[in-house]
Amino acid sequence: MHMLTFDARKLAGIAIAAGLASATPLSAAFAAPPADAAEAQARETWRDTIVRTPVPQEGCFHASYPGTVWTQVACTTGPNRPFIPRTGTRASGQTVGDGNDYVAEVSGAGALIQQTIGTFPKVTGVTSEKDDGEKNDYSLQLNSNFMTTPACDGISGCLSWLQFVYSTGEKQAFMQYWLINYGDKCPSGWNADRPDCYKNSAAVSVPKIVITDLQNLKMSGSAVTNGNDTLVFTNDTEAYSTTGKDSVVDLATAWQESEFNVIGDGGGSEAKFNKGASITVNIEVIDGSSNAPICASGYGTTGETNNLTLKSCSEAGGSAPSITFVEAN
Repeated sequence: MHMLTFDARKLAGIAIAAGLASATPLSAAFAAPPADAAEAQARETWRDTIVRTPVPQEGCFHASYPGTVWTQVACTTGPNRPFIPRTGTRASGQTVGDGNDYVAEVSGAGALIQQTIGTFPKVTGVTSEKDDGEKNDYSLQLNSNFMTTPACDGISGCLSWLQFVYSTGEKQAFMQYWLINYGDKCPSGWNADRPDCYKNSAAVSVPKIVITDLQNLKMSGSAVTNGNDTLVFTNDTEAYSTTGKDSVVDLATAWQESEFNVIGDGGGSEAKFNKGASITVNIEVIDGSSNAPICASGYGTTGETNNLTLKSCSEAGGSAPSITFVEAN
């Protein structure tokens, strides 16, 4: 802040004014928000706008604050490694992940999710995070429920699943598609993680973002029947997007629950936060209604974990139906 310089007459004037009952103009001036707070709010408004701005076509895209026009960029190849579904080997009530998580479940007969937006509106005490000893190694995942769709080709017990992923280790954002319990022989073009099969969408390159910037991160996943699934990921002033055919796992036909969290960077690994970390998670679901989604406990689908413990969860309807919960250690 710049220091103010006054001459003697101005100082005398201020002294007189201080004795008066009203000093509203001076008080109002000091009540104005600082420029950095206004800029932070402008950036948050931009992030909220860009995740709701459709990309013009299939492919990979980038946008920079304050612009809201997507520019097409070259796609890259996603990683040939799995971000696994839950295994059920960890008991419920422990730290987050491997099924132990809140999900936002839409209510109402026939309700289907069209878009989910995950954010971290409040982050306190987070100074470090490691995965297998590697600093700032984590993934953000926005995951669907396990679904029964035509993608399983009628195989008994098969479930389809979709993950929207940002991986710091890969420096990429992409979608990972799954056919769970498909069998020993996967369809052409799919990778085997027997008895499951997985493959990736095209990936978009994203910088490695330090964990202390977590509050600025936002992820959106959307699905359109007979159209595309779209991932949008934003950090402070940059946004990245990639698309894939919805017909890969038919997400738009059966999407009823969404999990969103910060967890290990694939392969069932754990994101370990420093002691005293507290993270508030918000999951907004858009299904064409104003109904509040349900805080469904223990319905998480990812196999990756973190070392935080779930606290209470609340539900909200209206213009931005969502659930909000806290995880801390």
